[in-house]
Amino acid sequence: MKNPTLLKEMLDYRGRDEMPDDFDTFWDKQVVEVEVPQDYQLLEKDFQIAYATCYELTFKTGNGGQIYAKLVVPKLSEKVPVLFHFHGYMGQGWAWADMLAYTAAGWGVVSMDVRGQSGYSLDGNREVRGNTVKGHIIRGALDGPDQLFFKDVYLDVYTLVELVAGLDFVDENRLSSFGGSQGGALALVAAALNSRIKQTVAIYPFLADFRRVLEIGNTSEAYDELFRYFKFHDPFHETEEQLLRTLAYIDVKNLAHRISCPVQMIIGLEDDVCYPITQFAIYNRLAGEKEYHLLPEYGHEAMNVRVSDTVFNWLCGTKIKRLSLISDFKSER
Repeated sequence: MKNPTLLKEMLDYRGRDEMPDDFDTFWDKQVVEVEVPQDYQLLEKDFQIAYATCYELTFKTGNGGQIYAKLVVPKLSEKVPVLFHFHGYMGQGWAWADMLAYTAAGWGVVSMDVRGQSGYSLDGNREVRGNTVKGHIIRGALDGPDQLFFKDVYLDVYTLVELVAGLDFVDENRLSSFGGSQGGALALVAAALNSRIKQTVAIYPFLADFRRVLEIGNTSEAYDELFRYFKFHDPFHETEEQLLRTLAYIDVKNLAHRISCPVQMIIGLEDDVCYPITQFAIYNRLAGEKEYHLLPEYGHEAMNVRVSDTVFNWLCGTKIKRLSLISDFKSER
C-alpha cells in the first residue's frame, strides 16, 4: 500500500458502523452463563522431552462443541506463565515442535484447534438457514447473534482461558494471548472477554468491519463467503442490513474497547486479505496501552524471522524496538 491519503485515514479510522446498543450486555450475559467444565481430560504424551511435559487437553462446552488443544509446560518447580496461541482461518493449532521455543523460555503454551476447521475440535449439531459453503462467518447470521458460529468460538476461547488458569501448575496472573489472522482476532477476543489475559499480540487480525469489507470488494478467500452469500442466496441484498446488524456482535472492532491489557499489533500494508484499514478500526478503538508496527512490504503472509523474534522477545518480557515506519504520518496529525 503506497497511498499516503489512505495511510492518514487509517490513523483515525474506527470502522463503518457503531456497535449495537446492547453489545456489552449481550457479551456479559454470554460469559456469565459459561460453565467451566470439570470433566476435562488432560492426557500426558510420551515424548521424552527433558525440559517439558506435553498434554492433550479436551473438554466439552455448553454450546455443543468438543474442544481439543495442545498444552506444553516447562518442568519447573514453580507455577508457570502461559501463552494462548490461536491459529489462522481454516487451519489448526501449532505442531508440538512449534511450541517448544516458548517452553524453553519458561512459558507454558496452549494451542487450541478452532471447532469445525482443520484440527481435532468438533462443532456441535446446529440447524442453519442460508448457505454453508465457506460459511463460518455467516453461519447462523439469519437467526440472530445467539446462533452465530463465531459466537460459540469466542466462548470456546473464554472457556479455555478459564480452564487453564485453574490448573495447579499455571500462574493465573501471567497469561498472554497471541495469533495471526483469525488467530489475531481470537487473541484479541481472549483479552476482551477475559481480564485474566495480561498482554496480547495480534498479527493482521481477521473478522473486523464487515461493511467496509463489502465495500472494498471480494479480493480474498477469507471473506469470500460474505460475497457468496449475497451472490447465491440474496442477490438483491434484501437482508444486508439484518445480516450486518447480527455480524456486529462478532466484529472484533466492537470488542476492542473491552480490552484493558497492553496490545501489540503487527500490520502488513500490502495485506489484501485482512485489509489494513479494517485492522486500524480495531486498533483505534483499543482503550488501553497499545502499539502498532507497520510492515510496508508485507501482505497476508509469513513474517520475516526478525518479526518472529520480535514477537517472541515481547511476549517473553524483552523490550522490543519500535518497528513503525510511517512515524512521519503520525507527526502530521
